[in-house]
Amino acid sequence: MSRVDTAWLRMERPSNPMMIAGVLMLEEPLTLDRLKRVVMQRFVRPYPRFAKKPVETPTGASWIPDPDFDLDWHVQLVALPGRERRVPNPRAEKKALERLVSQMASTPLRRDKPLWQFHLVERYRGGSALIVRIHHCYADGIALVQVLLSMTDVERRPAKRRSLAHAWLRDDGAGVVHRVGGAVDRYLRLGGKVVDKGIELYRDPTLAAMLAKEGGEFARELLHVLALPDDPPSLLRGRLGVSKRVAWADPIPLDEVKAVGRACGCTVNDVLMATAAGALRAYMLERGDAVDGVTLRATVPVNLRPLEHARKLGNHFGLVFLDLPVGEGNPLRRIERVAGCMRELKGSRQALMAYGVLAILGMAPSMLQAIALELFSRKASAVATNVPGPQRPLYLGGSRIGEMMFWVPQSGSIGVGVSILSYNGHVHFGLIADARLIPDPDVAIGRFREEFENLLYLALMGDWQRPLEADDAAPILGVASA
Repeated sequence: MSRVDTAWLRMERPSNPMMIAGVLMLEEPLTLDRLKRVVMQRFVRPYPRFAKKPVETPTGASWIPDPDFDLDWHVQLVALPGRERRVPNPRAEKKALERLVSQMASTPLRRDKPLWQFHLVERYRGGSALIVRIHHCYADGIALVQVLLSMTDVERRPAKRRSLAHAWLRDDGAGVVHRVGGAVDRYLRLGGKVVDKGIELYRDPTLAAMLAKEGGEFARELLHVLALPDDPPSLLRGRLGVSKRVAWADPIPLDEVKAVGRACGCTVNDVLMATAAGALRAYMLERGDAVDGVTLRATVPVNLRPLEHARKLGNHFGLVFLDLPVGEGNPLRRIERVAGCMRELKGSRQALMAYGVLAILGMAPSMLQAIALELFSRKASAVATNVPGPQRPLYLGGSRIGEMMFWVPQSGSIGVGVSILSYNGHVHFGLIADARLIPDPDVAIGRFREEFENLLYLALMGDWQRPLEADDAAPILGVASA
């Protein structure tokens, strides 16, 4: 096992299981037998690592084949709580599914088996729902998204097996293939310098190679991050328990997000992260938290490998610290501040530095890793991820996927995770949090839609001849312009 993967394996805590969890809502019923066939043919056989379990030794960790591998253990039926009611209620079913996903996200995977499971809810809103849990040591988020997409088809009954590229790529009719909508290109790049150096690192992923190429920048970024003050006290930070709470919002049309981005002269990612900051601000105010002038940070994953190599599994990403201006009442100024922070990060080497630190920690004793993890995690209050998915409908075992959402694990003392996933023309917001910090994530996630609708209203009411500025919000929404 690589040093970075070993680091993620050792990050496991009772308060923060290192699982990437996801849920897919299928518009038609999916049977357990059909799901098992798909999992075996498109998950286990193409990716032999999923038939192995990680075994730790004093000098590291290794992938060991599971001699007792049992697909029935890894793919199971599960029932929603409260299914005894006779009249279907979509809202009640959603809440029941959120409770079930929360329970799964709180339950660590068994260490004596390969660390993944699929749980099928056969009846959900006229279709089915699939809950997926995979330990982070197997792969990072972008790789696992690719793996899960490779289990799908772009037609309900494809004439023959299509490659994953058909979900992500398109032919322009002239024999030239483009990534769909450029979304993946944008995800791979938090600044051209980062992705270029990341690809170099991927091709020669040893720590010695990285230090030889980036030693000076590595040291400067490390000193910069170490000098960052701890995130200020807020209801998003506190002593963690062992229970997670999960919720997701109704999807938002991607075209509307793009329209706000054009109106504000910023990227889709800027709009989405500013929306998250505004939603957290509204929730914190409702809970009586003092937020005036407060800026929190989120750790944001940055991919460090070419997309075509994502299916090789493993963890090949770094992390950057993004400001979330929850103390700013003007929604347009929040966008300006998020966009400004993102521009600064584009020229930095924070992502490479974080990858290098993880490689070092993967070789260090567990005690040292725990100390370093706590030191870095105190500097952020949340983990925020934004993954672009394919902008066309997909099918799993012949059932159309209507919605999907995922959550990456939080580490150390961080207890809040914000997930953003675009799929089939819509953006999906998800929230996972320690139950002691946010016991009612459905209330918090509801603020995401409200915050975005404020931004959309400003975009529609603004002067279309120029980008919106912070002062434009005052006469429209009545917020302070200063």
